[in-house]
Amino acid sequence: MIPLPPGSILIQGKEVKIQNIAIGETELPWDVFDIYAFSLDLSLDERAQGVDAQARPTKPYGAPDRGFGHSGYPALSMTYHSAEMFCKWLSKKTGRTYRLPTEAEWEYAARGGAADLPADLSAVAWFRENSEFKTHPCAKKQPNAWGLYDCLGNAGEWAAGMDGKPVLCGGTYRDKKENVGFGARALQQPSWNQTDPQNPKSPWWLSDGGFVGFRVVCER
Repeated sequence: MIPLPPGSILIQGKEVKIQNIAIGETELPWDVFDIYAFSLDLSLDERAQGVDAQARPTKPYGAPDRGFGHSGYPALSMTYHSAEMFCKWLSKKTGRTYRLPTEAEWEYAARGGAADLPADLSAVAWFRENSEFKTHPCAKKQPNAWGLYDCLGNAGEWAAGMDGKPVLCGGTYRDKKENVGFGARALQQPSWNQTDPQNPKSPWWLSDGGFVGFRVVCER
């Protein structure tokens, strides 16, 4: 976790103050999300008894990592609800308050004090032209000035939008270079879980959301 210097950001015409938070150095990797999603913190007996089952993701259809890679790679395909529930689980486990960033907090962190994108975006981000249409291990590109990796491209990152609704920030590995940036946003579309055979769709996994990830904020 990287403590953010206090400051403010102008977003959608509104000045938002940012203070007293730290944010993940990288997108949350599978190494951590697996512990929550697959109950690896529970004993075999606890798993058999279904301890905490209602607060854990159901078994996904297929491999949510899409075969891109697992250990050291950003966790993928979770719904906003799933990411929120992970934060609640992590808070309970650690006794600290973890949550998803707000849209303003996310952009403030991603910019790292910069007004403009780097002149060489490929130095800091994976996007369509350099990604081979897949995610890559966390922290293989250069960090921003505050030491944060992969804020742009690779996996898009969930945040709470200015209107309180979920928004995916930063662009992804499948987006063209011109569509990756501090202001890049995407709202969930039906196509993100089109092949999910359940009705209603899973509240935990996006069957076609192999470009969706997140990083966490910790209140200080």
